[in-house]
Amino acid sequence: MEGAQALAGWLAMLAAERRASPHTVEAYGQDLSLFLGFLTKHLGEEPDVAALGALRPADLRAFLADRARLGDGNTTRARRLAALRGFLRHLAKRHGQPATALAGLRGPRAGKPVPRALSPSEAKEAAAGIGAVHDPDRAEQPRMQAARDVALFTLLYGCGLRIAEALALQVGDAPRPGQDGALRVTGKGNKQRLVPVLPAVRQAMEAWLAEHPDRRPDAPLFVGARGGRLDPAVAQRSLRNWRRLAGLPEHATPHALRHSFATHLLGGGADLRSIQELLGHASLSTTQRYTSVDAASLLETWRQAHPRAD
Repeated sequence: MEGAQALAGWLAMLAAERRASPHTVEAYGQDLSLFLGFLTKHLGEEPDVAALGALRPADLRAFLADRARLGDGNTTRARRLAALRGFLRHLAKRHGQPATALAGLRGPRAGKPVPRALSPSEAKEAAAGIGAVHDPDRAEQPRMQAARDVALFTLLYGCGLRIAEALALQVGDAPRPGQDGALRVTGKGNKQRLVPVLPAVRQAMEAWLAEHPDRRPDAPLFVGARGGRLDPAVAQRSLRNWRRLAGLPEHATPHALRHSFATHLLGGGADLRSIQELLGHASLSTTQRYTSVDAASLLETWRQAHPRAD
């Protein structure tokens, strides 16, 4: 059996027996078609099932190296290797071919993605404009939901909170106009930190508390339609709907507001150690990712403005 026939059989099995999504089947098909095309050149002929069973780890490394030469990043090559593993293990099980090519083979490590921040205007639009997503003709209690979402996303951008940290707050924790002091936040590992609160955050919170259905100090600060603590998925859906209506970029997410908080502070001259404390990062190396974000922003500004950039 030719390798292409074996591949077609495996992809059909993925779709029919394992209920893999069409997107997954298509992606794996593309990855393995590239691999079979590489082997045709590498081995001097189109591989059959026996040739695939005779492959060694060096053959797979040669394919990954060739893909790297053609521009594949670590993440892409790791995905291609995952497709190869599944296919070769399928051949071992169905056709009795050894999977010796996989022995001791480790894939490339996918580096952590650089955080994608919004521009200051986009971040302000995401936080302050989101209330407009609640159409009075299509949603119950639209005024309450609008005030809640504005307060929540203004808090995420203004204080750099994780969404889980914000949703864990109680009414008694809410910053209010005229109050002094910082917001006490409980982060990962149950560690607490103090975060300064901007006037805009206090004003948005005051508007939300005026609509809040339960103002007891021990009640959840952000609540859903039924009065329970707001589900993160509901908040994420609100922002997803608003970014589409407002024409915001697809990476406008709750966590992007936290990234934006840190990136804009860095661009304004704040030092990394201070940003680390505000974000609640255990390691400074985590915070140092934002230097890459700011450097990328500066480089783009230079490319657009400098007369010799081309």
